Amino acid sequence: MKPYPRAERIGVAIQTALSELLSRKIQDPRIEMATISSVEVTTDLKVAYVYFALFGSEEKIKEAIAGFQSSHGYIKKNIAPKLGLKYMPEIKFVHDRSFDHGSKIDALLNSVIKGN
Repeated sequence: MKPYPRAERIGVAIQTALSELLSRKIQDPRIEMATISSVEVTTDLKVAYVYFALFGSEEKIKEAIAGFQSSHGYIKKNIAPKLGLKYMPEIKFVHDRSFDHGSKIDALLNSVIKGN
């Protein structure tokens, strides 16, 4: 598959701008502990999938998604000028479960090692 460096560059720019915005300006307690792990932008630059990591229960994850959705307009308004694009991609927030999956694998490996 042919790489699309422009989509990747825009993804990195969105991740940087959003991480800065979360750490300095957004005061929503539902998303204050969320970490932006990656951003994938479609090749047509219309949609940006923002993956966030958050440790906690499913309830906390649902609250964080609701927090991101309620801050959606504010986030787009603050990020758009930093990107310099004609059209701002639609942002979709997705919980990144790879950290949880990695923790489970670590726990399983440690239990096997201790069992020997």
